[in-house]
Amino acid sequence: MKTLRCLLLATFALALGTATTMAGTASLVLDARSGKVLSAENPDVLNHPASLTKMMTVYMAFEALKRGELSWDSKVKVSKAAAAKPPMRLGLKAGMTITAREAVLGMIVRSGNDAAAAMAEKLGGSEANFARMMTAKARQLGMNKTVFINSSGLPASKQVTTAREMSTLAVALMRDFPREYRLFATESFNFRGRKVRGHNNLMYRYEGMDGIKTGYTNASGFNLVSAVKDGNRRVVGVVLGGKTARSRDAKMAALLDRHVGKAAKGGRQLVASTRGGRTVEAPVEMAAVATSEVPMPYAAPQRAKQDSVAALISATSTTAVPAERPTEMVEIETTAATAAGSWQIQISAAPSAEAARMLLAQARSEAGAPLADATPYTEAVGKGAKAIYRARFVGFSSRDAAAAACDALKQRSYDCMMLPSRG
Repeated sequence: MKTLRCLLLATFALALGTATTMAGTASLVLDARSGKVLSAENPDVLNHPASLTKMMTVYMAFEALKRGELSWDSKVKVSKAAAAKPPMRLGLKAGMTITAREAVLGMIVRSGNDAAAAMAEKLGGSEANFARMMTAKARQLGMNKTVFINSSGLPASKQVTTAREMSTLAVALMRDFPREYRLFATESFNFRGRKVRGHNNLMYRYEGMDGIKTGYTNASGFNLVSAVKDGNRRVVGVVLGGKTARSRDAKMAALLDRHVGKAAKGGRQLVASTRGGRTVEAPVEMAAVATSEVPMPYAAPQRAKQDSVAALISATSTTAVPAERPTEMVEIETTAATAAGSWQIQISAAPSAEAARMLLAQARSEAGAPLADATPYTEAVGKGAKAIYRARFVGFSSRDAAAAACDALKQRSYDCMMLPSRG
């Protein structure tokens, strides 16, 4: 009996350790020119990537563009499955077609799960097959622990990565697609008559930061990969498992403040290789690169491709820096009770409680002050496979307060409906 008890305790400890590993915090700061790790916390511990997954989806879209398999104007059909992806969404409808340009910007700026799934089906035939292609590409880039199950980062228990391997992917994007990488600095773009805004709030505030991606699920916490150029320095930072968007951004800023000055200077461009820790020397001197371009080595693309990318970048509009930092995301309530207040707002309905939580966390992070005193709330409607989960904020003291929150959300491309609280 004692042996059995010890075995059970050991099994429980192993399971607990695995759970802690999968939901833990991690960070890494990398000198992208020399490959030197400047700071690391649990850099090789497995965590869920969330929407950092789209970095690989975008990498493979850039690769298809480079091969000529896609052009920026290639038509990407939106399937019923892609259109049904839970938020974040670009707002695609089943049966419509978008361009590769719109899909890429939808992933980068809006973090659209629908855009990611549509691109996956375009390039892989199915999202499941494309995910296998993504994992194979990860191995080619030296990301030996990363596994992709979908193209967007929506919750999947087996979809994992590490802080170190996310830095590898960021460096690969800059190294292999230096012109296209500039799209990660896009703050907004126009899509079918409406302005779609981004939510990489730290990028809009931190001097020298030019990308690249945020991510959040309940299982992953708040994730961020950032890149900063400071003169001849180039630094990549990764933070995984933040408790809030605000604390994640603060941690990233503190890490960069501490380590950007320690990165390599020097007149010749170096970028960390993803293979064997080597560095790759640039084919051109720093002085030969236009200041508006990412200072990373690359094989010069054909002139027509340069012009098309330049036109795309110049055509994407930017917005003013948001006045408010992201607010903390409190635990979302799933009971029938609502907070005190006479008004509430609904921003969407999702197929799972997890998807509703993701949407509410992101909305609160983006909207800032108008949602500061509201309470995130999910409400299940229906049962079993037919259940949907309403994503709401409750506790507004007046109709005007609810209207102000709706206005802030609509400016950031959210739907919003005001409702009087029940009871």
